[in-house]
Amino acid sequence: MCCESKRRFLLLYATQKGQAKAIAEEIWQQAGAHGLEADIHCISEMDKYNLETEKDPVVIVISTTGTGEPPDTARKFVKKIQDKTLPPDHFAHLQYGLLGLGDSEYMFFCNGGRTVDRRLQELGAQHFYDTGLADDCVGLELVVDPWIDGLWLALKEALQLQKDKEGMNNAVNAVSSSLSTAPHAVHELKLSSEVQNLKLEDEGARRSDTLSQKLDDINLVAPARDTEPSLVHSVPPVSQSALNIPALPPEYIEVEFQDTQGENLHLSSLISEGRTFEVPVTKAVQLTREDAVKTALLLELDIADTAFEYQPGDAFCVICPNNVSEVEKLLHILGLSEKGDDIVCVKVKQGTKKKGAVRPQHIPERSTLKFILTWCLEIRAIPRKAFLRALVECTSDAGEKRRLQELCSRQGASDYTHFIRDSNVCLLDLLHAFPSCKPSLSLLIEHLPKLQARSYSVSSSNLYQPGRLCFVFNVVEFPAGPSRPVSRKGVCTGWLAELVAPLLHPSKNSQGTKGESSSTEKISIFPRPNNAFHLPEDPSVPFIMVGPGTGIAPFIGFLQHRQKLREQHTDWEFGETWLFFGCRHQDRDYLFKQLQCFLKNGTLTHLKVCFSRDSSTSEVAPPKYVQDVLRLCAKEVARVLLKDGGYFYICGDKKHMADDVSDAVVDILSMEMEADKLEAMKILAMLREAKRYLQDVWS
Repeated sequence: MCCESKRRFLLLYATQKGQAKAIAEEIWQQAGAHGLEADIHCISEMDKYNLETEKDPVVIVISTTGTGEPPDTARKFVKKIQDKTLPPDHFAHLQYGLLGLGDSEYMFFCNGGRTVDRRLQELGAQHFYDTGLADDCVGLELVVDPWIDGLWLALKEALQLQKDKEGMNNAVNAVSSSLSTAPHAVHELKLSSEVQNLKLEDEGARRSDTLSQKLDDINLVAPARDTEPSLVHSVPPVSQSALNIPALPPEYIEVEFQDTQGENLHLSSLISEGRTFEVPVTKAVQLTREDAVKTALLLELDIADTAFEYQPGDAFCVICPNNVSEVEKLLHILGLSEKGDDIVCVKVKQGTKKKGAVRPQHIPERSTLKFILTWCLEIRAIPRKAFLRALVECTSDAGEKRRLQELCSRQGASDYTHFIRDSNVCLLDLLHAFPSCKPSLSLLIEHLPKLQARSYSVSSSNLYQPGRLCFVFNVVEFPAGPSRPVSRKGVCTGWLAELVAPLLHPSKNSQGTKGESSSTEKISIFPRPNNAFHLPEDPSVPFIMVGPGTGIAPFIGFLQHRQKLREQHTDWEFGETWLFFGCRHQDRDYLFKQLQCFLKNGTLTHLKVCFSRDSSTSEVAPPKYVQDVLRLCAKEVARVLLKDGGYFYICGDKKHMADDVSDAVVDILSMEMEADKLEAMKILAMLREAKRYLQDVWS
């Protein structure tokens, strides 16, 4: 169908990790079955579309990154539309629908989408379809699937309304006057907790495969006596249902092996965020005792000979590889163990039905197979339903095929959430659970997302340690479980721990002290500055830091920086500083006992610590968590925030700490102001808006 047929709509996506792009491509794939054509572009490709002159409906799919910012690919677009000189009717001609992606574990849920939505409204644009906000915390598909279902009717009505208006503009006045009495044909969709109950109104155009299979037609993966569902086994009603499964994504990649071996690309070619720096690891220290629940490591990098710059509170990214043994296992399953070092040429498949198909940017046109699997593809990614649908076609066993169909179907949505998404199942786990599934390399390139660099908070000050950058992390552990046959370490933290093992455990014959070495182990990094999580510009302003566990990392940089400023500027006035730190055991995971040094030299005014798992013999039990200690210091906390105009910083786990700290601050403000909680919440919201209540958290 040609774009001039008036069935066209513009489809824009802004993605950070590939989710928004994948959803936009799903919309594009379904559009044809509804008699529509999506003109799809990344929102950063502003030379390929023009919203100022766009007449057709616009659909936008946009994610959120960092602390509520739009993704990197949307920054130029957002900057452009936030131009304050634009008139309020700048986009009065524009009709759009927006789908925002986010995670409610974070403070500014879907703020990337909300920011664009709000600004388009301010500039006069009109919704033809209600905004959808999908939550990765509970499963994006709970909103995404029904939002896409309802999109088609809304688009058709918007296009018809547009066509009617154009025709009536050319008609006589009588016809024009009749237009004003016509009902407004904008489709509305309520995206609430009942969203999964929504259905397409024009079922005939739904592009999915309906499969009706009876139990006696298939070989069950598990014995019939099993009454509990699992990754490989279903129970009624799912096991007896006809299934609505996604359309099979069109193949669009082909690979060609060359017998010759060659050199791989430099890692800097893998990122688009800017300049990368290859720097040596000069020091590694284990901060926790061997019997601690978690292993925390501190690494020091030498950046003296680079142009890398940072401020305390900034973050940076580490380019990391997939686990070597996992890559080897994947090569074995693919039957390509002997070809790991062979050159692979990746190109778009001739005759593909995928419109605008291009080789993924993160996949080199020519490199070794091992390089692609090690540095380019996120083989630990949780498989999306479209990937499961494609894997169905690679599975020979009837029972396994049926179960994969169930897991990607609407009827199996709960099983997908429980056994795949919440269980952090990856491709290797699936291939172990479904041994007759033998995907091709091209399929993996089509469906596995880009291997993302991992972000870490800086734990040092360039003023205090010139030419050095430190960071702290826990070595992440994923225990074995019903859906995961083996335990695993985090992709990046496990790699870093293995990389610095010689520094942590030097041999008896090596020279130098423990934790330091002349080792030339290097890692590639690039900066990711934080726009807000910095020390107050005015050094006389007091501030409070809350950082249990490795959440203390950026505050070490804060204190180092403050100490040097005090030494260099003896005539300056410095505000008081508070640090609330907590861990499980005082003797096992008290990460920075040298905090006492900051306390003694006056850099740190108040240090409050707590230990959640230590037993106590005192009559009054000591506080276990940082939020408990905050409540004990309620008057001082309220004074710093309300009277002294101070700042409040939180760093650490979002789900199990930051929300509890926020609740404690609300209680403190309510109590000290003698106001109700609603008023206290308004004050906290004002502090956030003024960037005096700042968070650097993760889930």
